[in-house]
Amino acid sequence: MTTGLFSALFGRGDVDASDTAWLQAMLDTEAALARAAERAGFAPAGSGAAVTAKSKAEFFDNRTLGEEAAATGNPVPALVRELTRLSGSAVHQGATSQDIIDTAGMLIARRAIDVILADLSAAAQICAAHAKSDAVMSGRTLLQQAVPVTFGLVAAGWLTAIDEARQNLHAVKTTRLAIQFGGAAGTLASLGDTGLQLAAFLAEELYLTLPVLPWHTNRLRIIEIAAATSGTCAALGKIARDITLLAQTEVAEVRAGTGGSSTMPHKQNPVAAITVLGCTKQAPGLLCTLAAVAEQEHQRAAGAWHSECAGFRWRRSTRARLAAHRRRLAC
Repeated sequence: MTTGLFSALFGRGDVDASDTAWLQAMLDTEAALARAAERAGFAPAGSGAAVTAKSKAEFFDNRTLGEEAAATGNPVPALVRELTRLSGSAVHQGATSQDIIDTAGMLIARRAIDVILADLSAAAQICAAHAKSDAVMSGRTLLQQAVPVTFGLVAAGWLTAIDEARQNLHAVKTTRLAIQFGGAAGTLASLGDTGLQLAAFLAEELYLTLPVLPWHTNRLRIIEIAAATSGTCAALGKIARDITLLAQTEVAEVRAGTGGSSTMPHKQNPVAAITVLGCTKQAPGLLCTLAAVAEQEHQRAAGAWHSECAGFRWRRSTRARLAAHRRRLAC
């Protein structure tokens, strides 16, 4: 995974949405399609194994694929040409570029959700332990002291939100992650009578749902993934905001400081909570982008689908939110 000056702040954790991860997900899709085509009798024996053997990101140059994508609007045509050359076999049978990228997005989402669920489970355990606390503290409404509450109640609220986020993510993972396979205009016409069977085999190869129809311009699945992860950000952002407020010097009802100042050695800044907030505040705008571009024309969008690529990348910053909350909340 690429390491940069700010990557530890906005990309910490085991979710990988890097260019290499996306390339590998597209190659995994092409390899699965080659195997499915062979199973369906649409490609010669051995072609699936040949394509799979060469479907490794290390054999490709991301920079070259990116440069060639400028001429075609996406990197798939260049990837297909190179994969065909390397494997010497049939590649991309019956597919269109959006089939490969959308299905790769589903693979990225599934892998990310698995990691996010594990991190949320760890955070939930920490909150559950704190929920047992009977320490009395000031309850606050409209940022003013109200009536007493316990810290256990506050932590129980955090736990409830995390559990709800986990439920939403699990529902998306189990019901809404599907292959995209429709060919040029969503008809699979180039495959003749083999199309539906090949699509079913592709879903089996990738362990994804087989949708009723191709969803090239029906972007509800994308919005639901984004909404579930945005909801996770909301739950974690709430916790982080509470911690920053309660850790203020004038309040000092929790101690969550892990970092000092470059000029003030007496400071103990709540770095983990601050980093979480730095990430979660990006989520609403990115969710809005994905929702706004969901209105897509006819059988293939002109520009709206392409703009999703930037929105999809926001999952990368989810890593920091979750990794930070896996750390012990010192209170």
